[in-house]
Parts: sequence; C-alpha cells; structure tokens
Amino acid sequence: MTARTPGVLHKSERAERAARRMRKAPTAAEARLWQALRRLEPIPYFRRQAPIGAYVADFVCHQARLVVEVDGGVHRRPEAAARDADREAWFASRGYRTLRISNDQVFGDMSSVLEQIITALGADTPTPTPPRKGEGL
Repeated sequence: MTARTPGVLHKSERAERAARRMRKAPTAAEARLWQALRRLEPIPYFRRQAPIGAYVADFVCHQARLVVEVDGGVHRRPEAAARDADREAWFASRGYRTLRISNDQVFGDMSSVLEQIITALGADTPTPTPPRKGEGL
C-alpha cells in the first residue's frame, strides 16, 4: 500500500478504469455539453469523465473547484438520488461545488446551461482548511 499525502485528491484504480471507459462512450448529453464547453472562450480548463477519489465526475474544473454532473432520468429514482447526495457531500468535504444539469436542459436550452456554468465558475468557492501536519485525510 502506498502512503497518502495529506490534502491531495487520490484516485482509485477502479475510478481510473471507469473514467477511461466513460470517455470512450459518453452519453449524447455529455458529448453535446463537452462540445459546447470546448467552444467557450475564455473559460477555465474543464476535464471530462475525471476521476476524483473513488468517483468519476462528468466534468470538473479544478481551478474553480466545480463539478458539473449531467443527469438522465435514472437520477430521479430515490436510490440514485441518495447516492448522488453522498457523492456531493464527499465533493463538498474537499471544497468542490456540484452543479447538476439534466439531459433535458442540455438538449432543450444549451445557452441557459452554459450561463449556469459560467455563473457557477464566478462564484466564490471556499477552500477547505488543509489538515495540520500529521493529521492526514
């Protein structure tokens, strides 16, 4: 087992494999949003299907500490909503905000989606206090 560095977001091997697989086969909504994000200028750098800890974020801007999730209908189910809440809490504990966008929004009103993302990028994001020496995560 390798030593963990305090304050660093470690990625799991499982998340790395899942992210690679998901980048090769994005949903139609993810592909459409990715193309729109790439055309925005100037905008902070986004990564798609990026592993963060044990999770894979649909899109993440590490500079702004913003995760953007594109949700299909399955996310309305109670069990999926509970998993999403746990995931958001984990991201928040590391100083990341989560913006959830529905597939319907991506296909119905892309300009509004991009406006929401740009607004979220400009929001002040508190950075969590790093652990003191020897405390780790």
